[in-house]
Amino acid sequence: MKKQILCYIILSGLLLSCQQDDPPPSVTPNNVSSTVSSGTWRITYYYDSDHEETSSFTGYNLTFNSSGSVVAVKNTSEVSGTWATGTDDSQVKLIFAFPAGTEFTELSDDWHVLERSDTRIGLRDISGGNGGTDYLTLEKN
Repeated sequence: MKKQILCYIILSGLLLSCQQDDPPPSVTPNNVSSTVSSGTWRITYYYDSDHEETSSFTGYNLTFNSSGSVVAVKNTSEVSGTWATGTDDSQVKLIFAFPAGTEFTELSDDWHVLERSDTRIGLRDISGGNGGTDYLTLEKN
């Protein structure tokens, strides 16, 4: 009986210590917004659940306007969408919405910001449907 009680105490302590990680101090909705809306960006890494798809976005330059619009331009091709920041369960998010039928449709989602610097933003999305995990990295031009 004493061993069972000890096991319950240890298990309870472990469960209580498994709290969600807070974002790094440099990650807030405001500083993510001001970072992306400064200059142009490119996608340097995109991993979709089980395979890398970075090459789908090679050559595109993204401009995030302070009005909430985003434009991806490659040569004469242009894709427009929207973006916003927010929080969910203490996680800072960067949210994209692009029209259906473009390669950018895959990016339409709520992305958790894993890292932010003046020149790089690392994002992760855990799919609610199939439970897959996607990763996206943006780097400033």
